[in-house]
Amino acid sequence: MSVSLFFNIAFTTMYLFVSMMTWSCKAQNPIQKDSAALTIIDTKKAVADTVRLDTFVNISYIMGKFDPASHALFAEIPAKYVDRSGRYLRKDVLAAFVEMYEAAKKDGVHLIIKSATRNFANQKTIWENKWNGNTILEGNINAATDIKDPVKRAIKILEYSSMPGSSRHHWGTDLDINDFTNEWFSQGEGLKIYAWMTTHAGSFGFCQPYSKIGSDRNNGYYEEKWHWTYMPVSMILTTFATQNLKNEMISGFKGAETAIEIDIVNNFVLGISPSCK
Repeated sequence: MSVSLFFNIAFTTMYLFVSMMTWSCKAQNPIQKDSAALTIIDTKKAVADTVRLDTFVNISYIMGKFDPASHALFAEIPAKYVDRSGRYLRKDVLAAFVEMYEAAKKDGVHLIIKSATRNFANQKTIWENKWNGNTILEGNINAATDIKDPVKRAIKILEYSSMPGSSRHHWGTDLDINDFTNEWFSQGEGLKIYAWMTTHAGSFGFCQPYSKIGSDRNNGYYEEKWHWTYMPVSMILTTFATQNLKNEMISGFKGAETAIEIDIVNNFVLGISPSCK
C-alpha cells in the first residue's frame, strides 16, 4: 500500500470516528457558527483538504519550513478568536476551534488563542533569544551566563520551549489559550476554563499533550495547561514524525548540536500524553 493511500485511509477512518462521537452530543443543540469566520473557513473544503493531508506532509512541513500565510491548508485566525492579528491555523483545526469556542461561550467560558502556528523561523527567534540570554528563563535564569554547558542549557530551555524543527506548533494543529502559566489555570477564571476544557475539549477533537510529568508520561516538556492539540490531524503527523524525523535533521540554530545527545525526537517531539497519540 502506498504511503499516500495509507494516510488517506487512516485519516478518513479517524475523521469519521470523531464525527460520529461528537455528532450525537451536538445534534440536539446545534452551534451557531460565526458568519465572519465562515467567510474564511469553508468547513467542507477544510475536511477535503485534510483528507488530502498526505499531499502536504513531508519533512519540511513537519519541521515548520514553510510560510503559513501562503500555505493552501492555512487561514488567518479571525480577530474574534485571537489576541492579535497575524496568527494562523490549519483550516480544519480553525473550524473545529470555532465550534468549541461557541460551545464554551454558551457555558460562560471565553476562549482566546494566544499562540498558534509558529514556523521554523518564529521558533528559531524564540529559542535563540533564550539561548543568548535575551529572554530570561523561569527562575530568573540567564541561560547564556548562568549555564555554560550547552546540553544543560538546552535542557533548561526545553522545559517550556521547543528546538526549531521539533515543535508541534509547526504543524498548525496546536494552539495556546488564554494564559501561559499553570498557576493562572489553577484558580478563578483560569480554573473555570481548564475545567471546561478537560471536560469538553475532547468532544471537539482537542487534547492536552503536555500533561504533568510523572502522571501519564515521564519525559518531554513541563506541564502546559494552555496547550491543546487537534488530534484528528496531529495523530497522523505524530505518526509521520515517529517514522521520519531524525535527531540529526535538527539543525540551523544555536545549540542544535545538542539535539542528538538529548534525543530530541524521542524525548520531546514524542514525549506527549498517551491520550493524545
